[in-house]
Amino acid sequence: MINKSIDLAAKILKNEGVIGLPTETVYGLAGNIYSEKAVKKIFEIKQRPLYNPLIVHVKNIPDIRKIAVDIPSIAIEIATKFWPGPLTLLLKKNPSVPDLVTSGKPTVAVRIPNHPTALALLDLLEFPLAAPSANPFGMISPTKAEHVAEYFKDKIEMVLDGGICETGVESTIIGFNDDKVILYRLGGISLEEIKSIAGEVTLVNKSDSAPDAPGMLSKHYAPLTPLIFSENIEKYFDQFKNKKIGLLLFNKTIENAPICSEMILSPSANLKEAASKLYETLHQLDKMKLDIILAEKFPEIGLGMVINDKLARASLNG
Repeated sequence: MINKSIDLAAKILKNEGVIGLPTETVYGLAGNIYSEKAVKKIFEIKQRPLYNPLIVHVKNIPDIRKIAVDIPSIAIEIATKFWPGPLTLLLKKNPSVPDLVTSGKPTVAVRIPNHPTALALLDLLEFPLAAPSANPFGMISPTKAEHVAEYFKDKIEMVLDGGICETGVESTIIGFNDDKVILYRLGGISLEEIKSIAGEVTLVNKSDSAPDAPGMLSKHYAPLTPLIFSENIEKYFDQFKNKKIGLLLFNKTIENAPICSEMILSPSANLKEAASKLYETLHQLDKMKLDIILAEKFPEIGLGMVINDKLARASLNG
């Protein structure tokens, strides 16, 4: 199932199949956007609601014009700065893009992945790829091929192995109202980086009904093990003192904590490193048969905001 053959992956996709696709953010569940069979299979395999639109992956900026129209100049400026990379633009869709991909909305989410394997594959194809994260709906996103294989086993023909995802969290999603920039999802490009190009940015709240963009649902990215997210996780120690506790921490241990397991994302307090390890660490904790995971709040700057957003959506108390 796990295979490094880009040619085989292309063959499956050309035959309207679905594969696990490596990107720099997380692994995607990929299919031809123009194949109703493939796109339906993506929704079915993920158990993803049809009202939740998909992200389209293309190989270069000129290809954007094949699936989007009336592109604002600020969108091109931002794309030129950050593509290929973990940024998705929400644009007015070309009528040729099937409504199934966009959940019937007039906009399409599109990006260029910054991963050599993904780009080499896209170069072999005459069509863009729809590729939401390759996990069952609501569960932890996958950052290596083995995660995808464990999730879907024989439900897909192949996982294209591209190693461990470097960014490790989903792409940032922004849209546009004239020349005003709207942020729909925090991700691998920080809010500060977007503001450095766009100036003022409007943040959109979470939405659980007919979201305008992927990644807006209030509950997502969750392990099977219950998770609590807090600025002060120590206050929960007494509550769970007779339970198997796992700790998810930023850069240092908590002395004398009554724990079964402790995971530190970045001993050097590097938020980029912490973000890249977030999902892999959650996968590890989820396999330890713990009763509870206690995750501490990260600094609310840069990718710390992104980590906090993911943990809040994965938590019981988010």
